[in-house]
Amino acid sequence: MAATRDAFGHALCELANKDSRYYIVDCDISKSMKTVDFARQFPNQHVNVGIAEQNAAALCAGLARMGKIPFLSTYAVFASMRALEQLRTSVCYPNLNVKIAAGHGGLTPSNDGATHQAIEDVAIMRALPNMTVVMAADYNSARALTTLAAKHNGPVYLRYTRDSFPDFYGTDEVFELGKGKLLQSGSDVTVVSFGEMLHETLAACDILKSEGISAELIDLHTVKPLDTALLGASIIKTRACVTVEDHSIIGGLGGAVAEFMAENGLGTLKRIGLRDCFGQSGKYHELLQHYGMDRQSIAAAARDLVWDKGALL
Repeated sequence: MAATRDAFGHALCELANKDSRYYIVDCDISKSMKTVDFARQFPNQHVNVGIAEQNAAALCAGLARMGKIPFLSTYAVFASMRALEQLRTSVCYPNLNVKIAAGHGGLTPSNDGATHQAIEDVAIMRALPNMTVVMAADYNSARALTTLAAKHNGPVYLRYTRDSFPDFYGTDEVFELGKGKLLQSGSDVTVVSFGEMLHETLAACDILKSEGISAELIDLHTVKPLDTALLGASIIKTRACVTVEDHSIIGGLGGAVAEFMAENGLGTLKRIGLRDCFGQSGKYHELLQHYGMDRQSIAAAARDLVWDKGALL
């Protein structure tokens, strides 16, 4: 059990041990973003600008211009909204090599309430030209994807969680930015997710299996660019898709898949996520149930699609 934000801190220490170009620009939350060890080990490569995300983004742009590889480290709500103009104009427009490490994505900062629950960030970052958008499912994938993002030339938005989740992948799993992972094959319905919601989604697929429904499960850890080859091949086979995300259904993973399916005339779709509303304070799994994002709700959405598909034959 570990949080993906822990993987960020560990990966950056490992990277900086081998390459002095890596920097972390903190926004006064080094304990929360697990960058304390990096600051101790590499004090000349760590800058705390305070609660000033706009300044952090501008500083990262300057560091990138000087050949450094900076990571802006803050909460997802502030990275995606408070610093948006600077990221758009000073980082994405010149296509600079800046990484945004955004913690507390989705409802996982559950008791902190709506102000700290980032439910729009993926949609915002997807809209920026040159931006790659990534969210890992567990510690091992987060560590691997953080390393890949660090070596990728260009802006990358990395979304992390505060809470700990069980390991989903092994330490030797191989990842590639822009390439999803087929976790299990199926023939009746395609179920697509990313991040910590893969745990609920896998449980939902087990429920469907017990009912005789064959679900194909895909981890689209890179939301932009979307792995349309893997996604398209699956939906052509099943003709039905459910997207699952800890994010608004508007503009996030569900939006990306909906755009792809509509443009290519592929199958039918149901989106699981927050439905044009803010989150609230509460225990994480109770919030998932409240917003219809738990395993039973995921299974019900997939079941309905399969039944509807059968009625159309």
